[in-house]
Amino acid sequence: MKSIIFCSFFILCAHLATGQESKMFGAYQMKEFMFKERPAKIVFPTVKNNQGLWIWRARFWGHEPQTDLALLEKGFHVVYIDVAGLYGNTTAVELWNAFYHHLIDTYNLNKKVVLEGFSRGGLIVYNWASKNTDKVACIYADAPVCDIKSWPGGLYAGEGSAADWALCLKAYNLDEKNVLKYQKIPLNTSIEVAKEKIPVLHVYGDADNIVPPKENTELLARKFKKAGGKIVLIKKPGIGHHPHSLKDPQPIVNFILKHTADL
Repeated sequence: MKSIIFCSFFILCAHLATGQESKMFGAYQMKEFMFKERPAKIVFPTVKNNQGLWIWRARFWGHEPQTDLALLEKGFHVVYIDVAGLYGNTTAVELWNAFYHHLIDTYNLNKKVVLEGFSRGGLIVYNWASKNTDKVACIYADAPVCDIKSWPGGLYAGEGSAADWALCLKAYNLDEKNVLKYQKIPLNTSIEVAKEKIPVLHVYGDADNIVPPKENTELLARKFKKAGGKIVLIKKPGIGHHPHSLKDPQPIVNFILKHTADL
């Protein structure tokens, strides 16, 4: 049954046109639209919870949607805006600022949001959260990129991506030399999140050679704890960058429900 639902999810996402409204899984209404020339989506629960809770997926819409589906069942909205080509830079943060206010004003959502960052989605999640700590209930990051030099740069142990690296440097207005001193990356911006005691969960594979844990999650965790932050790590032994999430997302869902219960 689950495989049928997941298949329907991907087929629906592939065929919906911008601005179109439809029913997801025969139950959930999804609206796709353009916001400041960027594709955006919002999925509505069948029964909205009293707090107006929502989760904001930063990247890879529809990929391993177990957590999103479980939260829809709990009355959460699921939202998305495509800022992938900006790699979490200042422009991406500004777009997220505007989109946040649009969602709050238009759909009367809770002023605190759950952030969900898969892979490169970790860049915008932490960079936005560091500037908006009062708006974040908790963060769920999955094999997140925490340093652009690690990915897409591939300057250390990871594989990197030459094409993405060129685009990333352009997005940040950096070059191969001055990027080495660039500090506004999640390894550093996450410190503001830690100081505000925002709960964080990272799920990752310890055999990830695309976003190596030692350069990303594990390094961030050490800095985060040193700054007084609360971070939970779920390590998947022998697993690489894929698959993301957990087959059974209940530990992720429980973490999110725990930290949104009193909003």
